[in-house]
Amino acid sequence: MKAVYTELHRSHDPQFFLVRGIVKRTTEQPERADRLLAGLKAGKHRLVEPTSFGQGPRARIHSPEYLAFLAEAWDAWSALGDAGPEMIANVHPVRHTATYPTHIVGRLGWHTADTGCPIGPGTFAAACAATDVATTAAQLVMDGEDAVYALCRPPGHHAFRDVAGGFCFLNNSAIAAAHLRLKHERVAILDVDVHHGNGTQGIFYERPDVFTVSIHADPAAYYPYVWGYAHERGAGPGLGANLNIPLSIGTGDDGYMQAMDAARRAIEAFAPTALVVALGLDASEHDPLRGLAVTTPGFRRIGQALARIGLPTVLVQEGGYLSDILGANLTSVLAGFEEAR
Repeated sequence: MKAVYTELHRSHDPQFFLVRGIVKRTTEQPERADRLLAGLKAGKHRLVEPTSFGQGPRARIHSPEYLAFLAEAWDAWSALGDAGPEMIANVHPVRHTATYPTHIVGRLGWHTADTGCPIGPGTFAAACAATDVATTAAQLVMDGEDAVYALCRPPGHHAFRDVAGGFCFLNNSAIAAAHLRLKHERVAILDVDVHHGNGTQGIFYERPDVFTVSIHADPAAYYPYVWGYAHERGAGPGLGANLNIPLSIGTGDDGYMQAMDAARRAIEAFAPTALVVALGLDASEHDPLRGLAVTTPGFRRIGQALARIGLPTVLVQEGGYLSDILGANLTSVLAGFEEAR
């Protein structure tokens, strides 16, 4: 399996992370990619440089106001003269009959759902590079590759059409799915990150052409808390095209595989002709944000289950944070996929 990757992700190096009132350094660090690269090397995957697709793929998913904000944000923040070393909002309007702000502090709050996505001088460039990685992987699959892995950083599945959150700025998985839609009438996205893919759900919630499925830790006790419940099934034309499978905190391999079986049956019923996997590795028993307890052999089983869905597949890297086992878990899931193919 080919793997798309660029070093441009390194320009995003966030420091701030607020956890239950405690400021820590974020777990979304450039070193994540180094550990994932080690996992790719162990699996003997060939690295491919991404193609630059410009703004087009991003504009299919994200609003013009949001893209303009991300492009202009750092310069406007720096011009304040008394601002901190990273952009972190101190106001989050919840859109109750509000006017779109013109001041950078107001725009920052408008376009961020939480404090988990600090913006630095290289954030937008890295996020754009990640969308090129995802789009290149989708294009390779459209051109005939059976499956391609996209090492995207920063991740994307918490990003809505016009809101960043949870380490995510641009929704790489959604962008890959929209690119696949240029060829495929129906596409499925299966999110196996420990956190619910709330941004992806929100983007496609009223669309009948993209089936979104998320297997994740119970949002009643885990981020993002206010999305990811089983009763959220889509709306309007998209009613029935969203499936959430929340799992009890601490669920291990066998319980996870039961959820995978349910996801596979639902995807088969939708009858798409291409699949995007939002590949979170943070369901690991060793992940620092641990909510589930999947083992390294369990990730091999997940890879096998993904392969058995039997569709052309783009695997987009989402979560999976700094642990000694991160690279091994990537090697395991991709090996399982290749074995079952």
